[in-house]
Amino acid sequence: MVIFKIFTAIFVTLIFLILVVPIFTGKILSINRSILINKPLPEVFEYIRILKNQDYFSVWASKDPGMKKEYIGVDGTVGFVSAWDSQMKDVGKGEQEIIKIIDGERIDYELRFLKPFKTTNQASFSFKSINESSTIVTWGFTGKMKYPLNLLLLLRDIEGMMALDLQNGLDKLKVLLEE
Repeated sequence: MVIFKIFTAIFVTLIFLILVVPIFTGKILSINRSILINKPLPEVFEYIRILKNQDYFSVWASKDPGMKKEYIGVDGTVGFVSAWDSQMKDVGKGEQEIIKIIDGERIDYELRFLKPFKTTNQASFSFKSINESSTIVTWGFTGKMKYPLNLLLLLRDIEGMMALDLQNGLDKLKVLLEE
């Protein structure tokens, strides 16, 4: 009987923590990483503007080279959609749409994840010319973690993992463009 009471108390405490702690936990992820690329801004901007080029530097695209891909629209223009479908849980299923382009300054995307869970997030690239042959590129990601999944923000370093993925992608981009 004492063991049952202890087990019940532990179970109730865990349920309480799982349901109450997320109420007071942040729900927004906001990550930005930057890199200096030794190429002129127009060249860097035009390369990144083509969404299909992310296949060459995005960490997520390289996780499953065999994923199914579908493209809708004219690449490099507002409204272009790149959709993917992977059996790998890390990659899942979703689509990315170019929603805004400010020529030479910024490209905004909407990321719509369908699997392993449904969510919509925002991503962007912004550009700053340092001189005629150098450009700073900033890759940003903003997303929401819905209650009670936002508890994962306390249990796992999701921001740190995503920041590392963004930085690795930027490092690959730098190598590609500076070759």
